[in-house]
Amino acid sequence: MSDKEPPTYLSLSAASQLLGVHSSTLRRWADEGAVPVYITPGGHRRFARADILALAARRPLPAQSLSSVLVSRALAQTRSDLAKPSTAPAWMMAMSEQERQAWRRVGQQLMGVVLRYVSAHDEHSPLLDEARTIGKSYARLARAAGLPLTDAIAAALFFRDSLVEAAMDLPEEAHVRPAESARLLRRISRVANEVQLAVVAGYETEE
Repeated sequence: MSDKEPPTYLSLSAASQLLGVHSSTLRRWADEGAVPVYITPGGHRRFARADILALAARRPLPAQSLSSVLVSRALAQTRSDLAKPSTAPAWMMAMSEQERQAWRRVGQQLMGVVLRYVSAHDEHSPLLDEARTIGKSYARLARAAGLPLTDAIAAALFFRDSLVEAAMDLPEEAHVRPAESARLLRRISRVANEVQLAVVAGYETEE
């Protein structure tokens, strides 16, 4: 009897979760031959756990997958912080539920812009115009809620910090090269800077 343990096979969903990528990404890699895949008689993909672990150890994630993981983690952390009174920011605690929902929607828009900008190659992307529009939205919402400029900036920083913290956690968990991690942080800062400048401009133009 062999002492060697039989291989453990994972479904597409389980393998994607272990690797930290979307299932469609792993499906594409398998179709391209980048990772071994086994097809069951019923037509389902199965992956050897050892193959997935080896892939995670030797292959940094593509930029598009990195940005997806980044934003997913940041959104999860943001939702967790906003849901708990102990971690929810003071500027949001004084708002009505309707106002909070409006802030969350703008925060999600910011996450979406960052996701696309991190994946883009153009430093002067039109996405920066979208970031400025989001900054104006922050200013408009803050003024409508009677918040001072400092609170409006704090709101923009709150979502920026969630993204930065998520990016800082990626190198260890997703085997990200230092250069790619630095690029992520630069791109996040670029978008955040445009948002914050637009917030200030929105207050300066207030009559």
